[in-house]
Amino acid sequence: MYKIPTKHIMTDGISSRAVVIRWSVLCVLSALALGALFAPSAVSNKRGELRVTIFDVGQGDAIFIESSTGRQALIDGGPPDGGVLRQLSERMGFFDRSLDFVLATHPDKDHIGGLPDVLARYDVAEIVLTENRGESAAAEAFLAGVETEGAAITYARRGMVFDLGAGALLTILFPDRDPSFLESNTASIVARLTFGESEFLFTGDSPQSIEDYLVILDGGAPSAGWRSGLASDVLKVGHHGSRTSTSEFFLSVVRPEYAVISAGKGNQYGHPHAEVLAALREAGAEIQNTAESGSVTFVSDGARLWVEE
Repeated sequence: MYKIPTKHIMTDGISSRAVVIRWSVLCVLSALALGALFAPSAVSNKRGELRVTIFDVGQGDAIFIESSTGRQALIDGGPPDGGVLRQLSERMGFFDRSLDFVLATHPDKDHIGGLPDVLARYDVAEIVLTENRGESAAAEAFLAGVETEGAAITYARRGMVFDLGAGALLTILFPDRDPSFLESNTASIVARLTFGESEFLFTGDSPQSIEDYLVILDGGAPSAGWRSGLASDVLKVGHHGSRTSTSEFFLSVVRPEYAVISAGKGNQYGHPHAEVLAALREAGAEIQNTAESGSVTFVSDGARLWVEE
C-alpha cells in the first residue's frame, strides 16, 4: 500500500489532519464517479425522458420501463436462459437492486422463465399478474418466487392505471375479468403506456380474437380526425410475430410508427411469419426485430420519440 511521505508533509507545512481530509474528499468524489458509471440511467433521467427497452432475450419477451422520475417497471422476464439479469444490470446499474413493479403477462415459459431470478435478485415492491396459472416447472418456480418475494400482489383488470411519475401512465386494457378459464396466450395482459404525446402498446401473446375484442372496446368509430384509443407510436408485436396475432384490421386501428418483434434468431417456430412482416410493411411501420438488432430502446421527452443509438 502506498504511504504518504511524512517528510513532504512537514516540509510543505501541511498537517496530517489536512491530508486525511483531502484523501477523504477524493474518496467521496471517486465513489460518486463510480456511481455515475454504474448507473447511467440515473443521469439521463434528469433530462425528463421516458425510456422503454425491449430486451433481446432470445425467443421471449422482456420489457424495461424507466420514467423520468426514476420509477422502474419490468414487463415479463423472457425464458430462463435469456439473460434478463444481465440486461437489467446494464440498464439500471450494478448497485440498483429495486423495481417498483414486475408485470407478468401470462405464465408461459418464454415470458416468466427469467422472473424467478429477477425476484431473487431485486427488491420488487409490487407484482402484477393474472389468475391464469401455468402447469410447467417454470410457472411453478415463478409462483414460488412471488410467494417468497413478499411484494404486494395485484391481479390485473381493465381500467387499472399504474402511475410511473411525471405523467407516464400504464393502463391495463385486458383482461376485463378473471381469465383463469382462458388458454394462456388468450389470457395475456394487454397494457398501453402513455407519456405526453408518446404511446406504447404491449400485447403479450394475445391472439387476433383479443385484438378484435379490444377494437370493439377501444377502437372507436372512424370519423373525421378520428384517433383510436388503441393508437400507439410503438407496438410490441404480439406473440413474437406469429400469424396468430397482428391482423391487418388491428394494425389499421393501432397505426404504429414502430413495430418491435421480440424473437430468437433461427427459432423453431419460424417467427416472425412472412404474412405478419408484410402486414407491418403495408401499415407503414418501421420494423425492429431483436433477433437482428438486439435490444431496442425508445426515448421520449413527451413531445418527441426516437430510437436510442
